[in-house]
Amino acid sequence: MMRLARLTAPFAAGLTSGMPKRGYHHGNLRQALVDAALQLIEQRGPTGFTLSEAAKQAGVTPAAVYRHFEGREDLIAEAALQGYEIFGDLMEYAYESGQPSALQAFEATGRAYLAFARKYPGHYIAMFESGVQVNRTAALATVANRANSVLEKAATDLSQHIPEHKRPPASMFSAHIWAMSHGVVELFARNSPGRASPFPPEDLLETGIGIYLRGLGLIAPDD
Repeated sequence: MMRLARLTAPFAAGLTSGMPKRGYHHGNLRQALVDAALQLIEQRGPTGFTLSEAAKQAGVTPAAVYRHFEGREDLIAEAALQGYEIFGDLMEYAYESGQPSALQAFEATGRAYLAFARKYPGHYIAMFESGVQVNRTAALATVANRANSVLEKAATDLSQHIPEHKRPPASMFSAHIWAMSHGVVELFARNSPGRASPFPPEDLLETGIGIYLRGLGLIAPDD
């Protein structure tokens, strides 16, 4: 019978530190504006800054912004797109790190969600809290679907250990874990007002996934 590995903070740190680093060439104004927006999003939220403030943060004139972005939402959408690219890379890295064990690969993708939210808060907010729709552009939809497909692939692998007549659809399986991970991040990992917990978010996610997988018969009950 499969056992659930502990969801540890050191592992989450390892996920992000082991990934290829992204960067941009000095003098890339478009990327400088995105980076400035990410800082402002993290500090003030997605509606708490103007394009002029993003330009000032990047050290350029407000007029320069419009050579690259139509408006603030367009700038935030680019930040979200880059976030989904990083998130997809992280999910792929997590999935591969758990191979050849279907259980460990699945657990790793769940941990990756929390690790991403901690490591890239500006991107996370642009992706999930800004109101930017993933179908805004074809490119944004593609990168967003890629991240989701990794978790669904991990769920598909793991669900093969469930008898077919009891097996939930992989898309439902992965959606449950996505919702659980998102809930832990939103309520307990991002210092939401009035939502203090005596337990670390990692422990909340671990126990939640453990209960879910035990219910499916994928890990042994605790003695």
